[in-house]
Amino acid sequence: MSDVHSREMRAVLVPSANAPSALQSLPKPVPRAGEVLVRIHASAVNPLDTKIRAGQAAHARQPLPAVLGMDLAGTVEAVGEGVVSFQVGDEVYGFTGGIGGLQGSLAEYAAVDARLIARKPDNLTMREAAALPLVFITAWEGLVDRAHVRSGQKVLVHGGAGGVGHVAVQLARARGAEVFATGRASQADYIRSIGAKPIDYETTPVAAYVDRYTGGRGFDIVFDTIGGSVLDASFAAVRRYTGHVVSSLGWGSHPLAPLSFRGATYSGVFTLLPILTGEFREHHGEILAQATVLAEAGLLKPLLDPARFALDAVDAAHASVAGGSARGKVVGDVLA
Repeated sequence: MSDVHSREMRAVLVPSANAPSALQSLPKPVPRAGEVLVRIHASAVNPLDTKIRAGQAAHARQPLPAVLGMDLAGTVEAVGEGVVSFQVGDEVYGFTGGIGGLQGSLAEYAAVDARLIARKPDNLTMREAAALPLVFITAWEGLVDRAHVRSGQKVLVHGGAGGVGHVAVQLARARGAEVFATGRASQADYIRSIGAKPIDYETTPVAAYVDRYTGGRGFDIVFDTIGGSVLDASFAAVRRYTGHVVSSLGWGSHPLAPLSFRGATYSGVFTLLPILTGEFREHHGEILAQATVLAEAGLLKPLLDPARFALDAVDAAHASVAGGSARGKVVGDVLA
């Protein structure tokens, strides 16, 4: 571990696509105007990290070599000029880098835009807090910013036990909606535990669960977190006239006729955009402030994979996420 007064830090560098990572000593960043220096305690692994590493995520605009990792939780060690919302010693969390040429969170320190972070929930550990930023921001942008979820609505979340999905279920429930979530039979108990009615997508056709749970009218909001054929299924499951489909992976080509014939609407969510463009970054911090409120009220808790990893075991953590063997968000300990 680097000394707090050192000018260097340990960081995990991915040198090129599909290459083994290397734990190296790099210059410790210095916060510029509008930034804070965070001493990182925990860093989450997201599927996008593994795609960047494999050279398959041009949309993330992260050239290699790079320090990857998008989500962090840690302690403010220094503040740059003009920062008044945070001070040294504050515990914070955020989706702060690892894309767009910015240093990621698989390092002991990161200088991050103060607009992108928020106060860490007091009742969550650093690891739990690090699991939330990317997935919660995605869920909020879809359900709140785009679909305006509210009490009395019926919401269907595709992939309800997944990273974005399990947070979307809790967010929709917190805002008063009745929530249904697709998953495998083995995930049904967990989906129930977070307040949704599970739907086994492997054995239940779309028309069958639309009839059973909505009388054939369709769901007020359908949140697709999977993409591909699931987005097509979402178009068939949404409520006529007033329904809204949101997708965080709506990147393919899809026939719009099923959506149009139901008179419904669609929105796409691209959570990386404020990081990549520099626009509306303050909204990410605002969203995470709402996550803190929900978590401290007992309405939001991330599901963590029980395995832990340190900076010298990043390759195994990436392999777990890429291979689909993780059971919850994979989060590493940077500072124990």
